[in-house]
Amino acid sequence: MESLFLEVEKRETGGKGPARRVRMQGKLPGVFYGPGTAATPLQMDATIFERSIRGIEGTHLIQLKSSDGDLHGKMVLLRDLQEEPVSGDALHVDLIEVPLDKPIDVSVPLHFVGKAEGVTLGGVLQPILRELHVKCLPTHIPASIDVDVTALGIHDVLHVSDVQLPEGATVAADGKEPVISVQPPTVSDKPAEGEGEGAEAAPAAEGGDGEAKPAESAEGGDDKGKS
Repeated sequence: MESLFLEVEKRETGGKGPARRVRMQGKLPGVFYGPGTAATPLQMDATIFERSIRGIEGTHLIQLKSSDGDLHGKMVLLRDLQEEPVSGDALHVDLIEVPLDKPIDVSVPLHFVGKAEGVTLGGVLQPILRELHVKCLPTHIPASIDVDVTALGIHDVLHVSDVQLPEGATVAADGKEPVISVQPPTVSDKPAEGEGEGAEAAPAAEGGDGEAKPAESAEGGDDKGKS
């Protein structure tokens, strides 16, 4: 897979106050974590991050570009993204350096392709997993995994062990876990309004003791005293 590039620069200090000032300048604050080194506060252009990193599906290896020699060329993954609860704007990111020669666990989005036979017969395709946990080298992280559902009939279930993985990737999840199924069509047993042999009589209103109330006189009014 191709690496993404992200230009970053060090921040002098951390904390909520300085981070807020950074955001007011159109920058996104973050922290770089490397093995055996102290956490390094950094910042990047917020618009570029939204367009080139955040808006891309899946997990991607990112190569840092910086005028600072301690950051330039580092290979990282986006490990945490804090968002503003209402607007959803990015507030802070954590970038963690990864060794390129050791497998890592990552989540890869699943793309379901083809039209299931069961859907042709009226069934409903029911995805259960939208992403799959796999183990691979950072340089071999799949952008996505295609799952062919063409052969699935009604009541059929495709499991993790059935998914064809890209070369260099192994499953980090339980192979028996279901991924997607085809459910039978839903049929309502309730007749449409107006259908049937006749309308059912409305039940009599119940009184306080649970018994039906007597019907009122057809003529209305009080019949007491009449002969």
